[in-house]
Amino acid sequence: MVEDANDNEVELFLEAVKDARPLKPKRVHHAPLRPKPIPKQFIRDEQQALADSLSDYYIPAHDLETGEELLYLRDGHAPDILSKLRRGHWVIQAAIDLHGLISDEARLYVATFLNDCKKRGIRCVRIVHGKGLGSRNREPVLKHKLRGWLMQRDEVIAYAEARRQDGGSGAVIVLLKA
Repeated sequence: MVEDANDNEVELFLEAVKDARPLKPKRVHHAPLRPKPIPKQFIRDEQQALADSLSDYYIPAHDLETGEELLYLRDGHAPDILSKLRRGHWVIQAAIDLHGLISDEARLYVATFLNDCKKRGIRCVRIVHGKGLGSRNREPVLKHKLRGWLMQRDEVIAYAEARRQDGGSGAVIVLLKA
């Protein structure tokens, strides 16, 4: 009796679908998306503009440096900014290290770093330039160039030699505009 019930259900089903036609699948073929072109010339131009924005031959009309210590305060800012910067008043939010870079690489790296900090709203940074012990004549080449590069940047309010625990005479702490 169970078999008759199953046979009966199958027959009913086949009777119900006898006029049915299979659906034709409607598939939409999407062409693969092409990647956006990489503007290589634009990127090269931007990098060159960054490199050109910092000159090795910039000589400021005045600076506050005494001897070998890096120290600078942009006109129009309170003198206590320098003492706060030297004491570590602001938290260092980002840092880069220029060890092993030649002058042109370092200049581009610093410019790119400062632009990135400006976009991200970073206020206080450390730039490690080294003490020059591995340089020819054991002189800090990047230290002196960095001084001029930073003075040329409008977003730099002040900079001072880092505290000993932050790199001492081999690094500089830079305060940027908010």
